[in-house]
Amino acid sequence: MSGHDPRLSAWAYLSKVVQGSCPPLAQLVASVGPEEAARAVRERDLSSFLDRRTSARAHLDTSTRDLDQLQAMGGRLVTPDDDEWPRWRMLAFDGLGNGRDDGGPLALWVLGSRPVDELVARSVAVVGTRAASSYGEHVTAEIAGDLAADGWTIVSGAAFGIDAAAHRAALGVGGLTVAVLACGVDRAYPAGHGRLLRQIADDGAVISEYPPGTTPARHRFLARNRLVAGLSEGVVVVEAGWRSGARNTATWGRRLGRPVLAVPGPVTSAASTGCHRMIREGEARLVASAADVVEEAGPIGLDGEDAGPVRALDVLEGDAAAVYEALPANGTRSTRALSEDSGVPIGKVRAVLPVLEIDGFVGSDETGWFRER
Repeated sequence: MSGHDPRLSAWAYLSKVVQGSCPPLAQLVASVGPEEAARAVRERDLSSFLDRRTSARAHLDTSTRDLDQLQAMGGRLVTPDDDEWPRWRMLAFDGLGNGRDDGGPLALWVLGSRPVDELVARSVAVVGTRAASSYGEHVTAEIAGDLAADGWTIVSGAAFGIDAAAHRAALGVGGLTVAVLACGVDRAYPAGHGRLLRQIADDGAVISEYPPGTTPARHRFLARNRLVAGLSEGVVVVEAGWRSGARNTATWGRRLGRPVLAVPGPVTSAASTGCHRMIREGEARLVASAADVVEEAGPIGLDGEDAGPVRALDVLEGDAAAVYEALPANGTRSTRALSEDSGVPIGKVRAVLPVLEIDGFVGSDETGWFRER
């Protein structure tokens, strides 16, 4: 028998079954809870689409083993049930639709003791080619190091080249960094980065939406890129070819409403062709320093050097922004009235309002919902 909480075990089982994003399953979990959703998956008591998406692995319940292994490594499974779930970052996925890879992660397998929501509250993705030039590595170290020293968390994918330079720059100044993997957190990938990943987890986090034992695969790297972008306030591309993982991350940044920033290189450099083209075609803003990055992507929700986070309304996106804007300056609105005024389906309104309340934007009483001052 599992010694784990049945609800957590249900999340772990569902994460194993879908191994990535599945908006319809996430909607089912939000509606009936993870345990009932897990029962429906096991018994194939599902819509035809969800049955097709889950049937291949529905019989694979390795939740006890996966949670035991994670626990032995000092990690944990973070789910939407948890206070540390990065709700604000995940809201941007809600407006993308129900495509297979259009949603946020179902859950996050995490190594590192710091709460995930705190780590990504003020974060920037720094990405680029594996075949980095000495110029690219130097610029990455300058920009990522300065950002980390200024309190920004550096998010990247732990690959060779620019990713590794960004992580190491953050570590080098005693800053925070997050590595998002395209495999289970029990695997060091690439193998040469085992020590680097352990250092990242010491004070930051190593994160994956895939359970332990999951091997790297091309489609998982592409899905990983959306999480790198989603967990960040903006995406900085240092060196990238035109067709590259870094440019894919930038594309995800634009889809999610994040500022996309690119560092120019020498005009003779093949490693910078993607950056130059993104800048030329208006897909990215040119940046040359950490100060440029902060000017474009922040300061986010900060009021003066020593102030803590404030409720900056410009962090609201998608359905959350529409629902908030539908609230009157004074007085209250019912959930149904908010749905009608905002155009957001009532089920989504009911899901968004508690998140807005948790983050201090709205309150409620017996007459309805209202804006917090």
